[in-house]
Amino acid sequence: MIHIRTFRAPDDPEACEKFIIGHRKLLEIFGISQITSNRQDWVDDRDTIVILVENTETKTVYGGARVQMANSKYALPIETAIGRYDAKIYDLIQHDQARGGTCEICGLWNSREVAGMGIGSYILSRVGVAITKQLPVVSLFVLCAPITVKMGIRLGCKVEKTLGNNGLFYYPKDDLIATVMRMEDINDLSLATDLEREKILSLRDRPHQEVLERGPKGEYPVTYDLVIPNFP
Repeated sequence: MIHIRTFRAPDDPEACEKFIIGHRKLLEIFGISQITSNRQDWVDDRDTIVILVENTETKTVYGGARVQMANSKYALPIETAIGRYDAKIYDLIQHDQARGGTCEICGLWNSREVAGMGIGSYILSRVGVAITKQLPVVSLFVLCAPITVKMGIRLGCKVEKTLGNNGLFYYPKDDLIATVMRMEDINDLSLATDLEREKILSLRDRPHQEVLERGPKGEYPVTYDLVIPNFP
């Protein structure tokens, strides 16, 4: 059984370590070592919420993502990644902070053991949007690889064309492209697909549920425990 849970990063150091190791191994397969979302200072940040995918029985970690809220102590990974290319990212994040808070969905990965099940391309991003309802934020950012831009669009995010080259940057390497996407209002899911809107609202209304999910490799049961412990 696949179990998906959330927690504040400092509340479970052992799970954070498993997250870091799994993410690093995956990045190394693709020859990427300097991605900003893989830095480890977030493990001490109480404003970082970890989404963990694990085996219920063995506690093997199959993947995860983070929702990192902007604060004065830690820069968002997207700021560190593209700020040197376009300083307007700082102004945009400060603007959303003044409106009520913002965050970034980052560090999303899944292991090869669950490749093709839709966990990385569908479920984790969906959960990331769903749990923002529990946070003191009004917007969210995500820095997408070309293959995940469609994911952002499905969720209702828009390309932030005021930054870079119509939202595009060469990152994390000169031969790779990253796209800045933003959801201006986490409560407005009108741009999301009907299916994604339905699933996000379901997870927000019932954060504890068991669902038979369907991916490219067929159906599999998932238990969701998405109420963030010790928050606020």
